[in-house]
Amino acid sequence: MSPDKPRAFLIILDGVGTGNAPDASLYGDEGSDTLGNLSRELGGLDLPNLQKLGLGNIIDIEGMPPVTTPIACYGRMEEQSAGKDSVTGHWEIAGLTTSEPFPVYPEGFPAEVVSLVEEVSGIEIIGNEVASGTEIMARLGQQHVESGRLILYTSADSVLQLLAHEEIVPIEELYRICEEIRRQLEPPHRMGRVIARPFIGKDGAFDRTPNRRDYSIKPPQDTILDQLIAKKYPVISIGKVDTLFDGKGFSSAEHTKNNADGINRISSKIRDFDTGLIFANLIDFDMLWGHRNDSEGFYKGLIELDKALPYWLELLRPDDLVIMTADHGNDPTTPSTDHSREQVPLLTWKGKGGNGLNLGKRKGFYDIAATLGEFFDVDWNGEGVSFLQQLN
Repeated sequence: MSPDKPRAFLIILDGVGTGNAPDASLYGDEGSDTLGNLSRELGGLDLPNLQKLGLGNIIDIEGMPPVTTPIACYGRMEEQSAGKDSVTGHWEIAGLTTSEPFPVYPEGFPAEVVSLVEEVSGIEIIGNEVASGTEIMARLGQQHVESGRLILYTSADSVLQLLAHEEIVPIEELYRICEEIRRQLEPPHRMGRVIARPFIGKDGAFDRTPNRRDYSIKPPQDTILDQLIAKKYPVISIGKVDTLFDGKGFSSAEHTKNNADGINRISSKIRDFDTGLIFANLIDFDMLWGHRNDSEGFYKGLIELDKALPYWLELLRPDDLVIMTADHGNDPTTPSTDHSREQVPLLTWKGKGGNGLNLGKRKGFYDIAATLGEFFDVDWNGEGVSFLQQLN
């Protein structure tokens, strides 16, 4: 039976994987293990509150041995969708599996995509390569400033990214360009995301701003989010989550500057939110540290999250549901700077927690959708097996 005013907090630690998936070899990701490799590279992780939840019970994390009575139930999930990007990961968490991966461009974009970008923007491009955003910004940023040409790049994921200095291409114009490209992209080039990447500064000291904006594909069918909305439950996005669904299934959205901002907004919602679902994404693990192979930064981000947990536990109501997981891996210790096809952690509890059970290996991120359906007492007819009855 659902509480009178059910509240659920679904928190995505973007890119925080727990070991390569069984099909990792198909993606070139054998040996990826974001948390395990990070702990071994740094000589151990000291995250006492995540350890109490049971994070060290999921996999071997140096410095975090398993605890006898974890507060949370714990396990791992294997993605069933094709791909390893944020869109497919979040869609599957919400109950929508994708059988065909979005297109990727390991050699850069073909002429027809470049022509579309130049036609929509009225500006010639430079770049058109697979690159790290910070690296290509440092390398081509001054050429962009001097010529006015847009920097076009992609990654191992299904993304088209446009990088522009805010004093050369005004933010609203960059947004307009990306939105129109998104609208005009058709198969076979219907990528997962088009991303506006503004930056500021001078040569040698360029810096991306928090004004990034993602333009995703609208999910082709309803998810658990739409069913919650249909039942008049608020569904609030914190971070980039709503952009991955093109707004579908959300009643409102709060975009964040960084993890610290996201953590503060989650704290505020735990303190004041009345009823419904908070769907939050802490993006810096992926955007700032995973993609830049910054192990120390990644660890500092985990410490920041760990320090927030006691306050969250203090504020939670007895019937509140919390689910903490990830959408894919992004191992900062491997040569790759891209997402990794990994299993993801599952930490979940009600209220202040209890004697957590081992939920095992879940065959599909969509078990979360099934669990939310049961918790909110809505009819979920999609895939997934609820783990709600196993929670203390």
